Amino acid sequence: MDRIDCMRAFVAVAATGSFAEAARQLRQSPSGTSRAVAELEAQLGLVLFNRTTRSVKLTERGRIYLESCRQILDDIETAEAYARGEGARPQGVLTVAAPILFGRLHILPLVNALLAAQPTLAVRLILSDRNAHLAEEGIDVAVRIGDLGDSSLMARKLGRVCTAIVASPDYLAEHGVPETPDDLKNHAIIAFEPLDTTNEWRIAPGVRPVRLMPRLMVNSADAAITAAEAGVGVTRALSYQVRAGVEAGHLVPILTRYKAPEIPVSALYPPRRIISPNLEAFLQFAGEYFRSNPVVPLWEWGNPG
Repeated sequence: MDRIDCMRAFVAVAATGSFAEAARQLRQSPSGTSRAVAELEAQLGLVLFNRTTRSVKLTERGRIYLESCRQILDDIETAEAYARGEGARPQGVLTVAAPILFGRLHILPLVNALLAAQPTLAVRLILSDRNAHLAEEGIDVAVRIGDLGDSSLMARKLGRVCTAIVASPDYLAEHGVPETPDDLKNHAIIAFEPLDTTNEWRIAPGVRPVRLMPRLMVNSADAAITAAEAGVGVTRALSYQVRAGVEAGHLVPILTRYKAPEIPVSALYPPRRIISPNLEAFLQFAGEYFRSNPVVPLWEWGNPG
């Protein structure tokens, strides 16, 4: 079997976690897909998948090889599109991943505008608060909030956020406004578990962390913010998550003299010699969207409270 066809079978199995589903997507028999992967393993002298009766999972070497395969196949597809004179026209499916709330507030409007402008393009939008693995899950571009470390992925900066501590005006009128981080110990705390993995809140650089006992713990930023707006207590979230509530007067930022660190918001995508028209269109629209709708830390809002 052709080496490129074997690579396509390998990538499809890695993306679906199933030989049968990969075969269905490739429109070939499961035995043909299995044979293609086996041929590739024989050529490489490697085991690419750990197979059991219940699951198919990449080996460590398979995970490394997958990223190179995706890049090769993407480059082939893009080169063929340019050769056919289709290089400037986005078409097919672009897969985008983003955090749930950020995706709903910012990436979905961006995608809606992109789809309106590009009638031959389709988008698969995955909203999840976990960091997806781009190569394994067939994701073309992912929006991440946080430091990127030593990621080998390419990054395009979209904005900046920070943590913000907020409560409703009614709650603060009844219980008083905390003036120092230690004052939070005397207040009802609403903890958002993905952000508050411990009970220590690190308010700002150089400020001693404060250990708090939450009265309400939730695993959704939306739920924590809704509870704070209802007057249940004080919560901490990312600035973009609470901006609408603050501007509507439902929430008030507190302890704002303690400046929280900035957190970058980035679009990540695999390094490629040729950027596909689909990805290029998304990055262009993302740049335009965030210039018109900047995502910035609380202290750049103007007068947040």
